[in-house]
Amino acid sequence: MKYIVIDPVIFDLGFVKIYWYGVMYLLAFLAAYFLARYRVKNNQNWNIRQVDDLIFYGALGAVLGGRLGYLVFYNFSIFISNPLTFFNFQNGGMSFHGGFIGVLLAMLFFNRKSNHSFFQTTDFIAPLVPLGLAFGRIGNYINGELWGKITTSPLGLYAPDQSGQWAHRYPTQLYEAFLEGFVLFVILWIFSKKDRPVMAISSLFLIFYGTFRFIIEFIRAPDSHLGYMALDWITMGQLLSFPMILVGLYMFYKSYFLMGRS
Repeated sequence: MKYIVIDPVIFDLGFVKIYWYGVMYLLAFLAAYFLARYRVKNNQNWNIRQVDDLIFYGALGAVLGGRLGYLVFYNFSIFISNPLTFFNFQNGGMSFHGGFIGVLLAMLFFNRKSNHSFFQTTDFIAPLVPLGLAFGRIGNYINGELWGKITTSPLGLYAPDQSGQWAHRYPTQLYEAFLEGFVLFVILWIFSKKDRPVMAISSLFLIFYGTFRFIIEFIRAPDSHLGYMALDWITMGQLLSFPMILVGLYMFYKSYFLMGRS
């Protein structure tokens, strides 16, 4: 199969351009908002007004943290030489791990005006996140970026990399959209339907996202300007995801066995 090149710009009105990637972010926040409203119906500890504030803080943390994380983790030298590149959103460059940290920090600010603990909040928002991740990866696919390695597998697509060189590649953006997005959403949504110990839902997000991302990185092409970070196979994505798995496993153990509930 051959990749169909899609113009990343939906509309060019002259004074402003509407990008597919921006629309994917909008869909991600809308999905989180409506899922949160649905969860509120079955959760007496949350209300609609809190959801409005929660999504606002979360969106702000995701965008600012995602942009800063991309520059720190993947383009640190450029960022140091010109910090104003932070505002160059139109040329892309977002990091999940940076956005993840940004959302966690945003939740700290949110909790200053709520009656919830930090992990009560993260347990509530964890099932809201995966569909947004799926939309983001679909945006990567439309942009023709973050392709997998060259392959002869029938699961690949004939597609160009960022330099315009065509080859048969793994469409890892779609794999990530499926695993880190839809599969993770199903896992967390079903798991969160029953009463769980504090921290348990958050821990499952860390474990499964970290595992899915770590595995997919084996067939995802490393960033050209970074290459492999160690041993000719470890990528930056794996370095950032492995600690998530370890922390998630500890949190799961703590929530069920160290907090007096099994």
